[in-house]
Amino acid sequence: MTVSAVVLCGGRSTRMGRDKASLPVGGETMLARAIRIAGSMAGEVIVVARDGQEVPPGVTVVRDPVAGLGPLAGLAAGLGAITTEAAVVVACDMPLVRPAVLERLVASLGDHAICVADVDGHPSVLCGVYRKEVGGVAEGLLRDGERRVTALLDRVATVRVDAASLRDIDPDLDTFVSCDTPEAYQQALLRTGTAARRSPGA
Repeated sequence: MTVSAVVLCGGRSTRMGRDKASLPVGGETMLARAIRIAGSMAGEVIVVARDGQEVPPGVTVVRDPVAGLGPLAGLAAGLGAITTEAAVVVACDMPLVRPAVLERLVASLGDHAICVADVDGHPSVLCGVYRKEVGGVAEGLLRDGERRVTALLDRVATVRVDAASLRDIDPDLDTFVSCDTPEAYQQALLRTGTAARRSPGA
């Protein structure tokens, strides 16, 4: 199955203290890294960015329709822009994503609308596979005042893959590491063998 890639980067980075998408990881920004990794297995790359946010060339950019509604709104916008039947969805602050994990999730989708991994009992909803029609469901949730991406899992057919079953291709489950804080960012740099010149916000 040919899939698209949707990269979410429009968050306000409140906990990080500066724009997460522009932070360097191994000689490239987190956003550029996410685009490269997700794009390696996709026919097209859609980047959902906030208004005015800079995005590397060569991708389709969709702006958050309304600021501050969170990743559910970004997901709806991104899925609405894809031209394939499904997309791998990755948040730009997950810099250690392994393409093999994304490929495994795509292969596990089957006839379901969503495929995500359960990590320590919690679904990693910002690194998963979503069919295009899920975007319409997300829009309906937003109209009802819902903001949680996890609410989608109760509305459409979802397959949840135990992350432990992915250790053969990602032994430490680095794929699901999220860099929400300066401390988490530094830990991610250590895992990639790179070092930050200074901490975010320093």
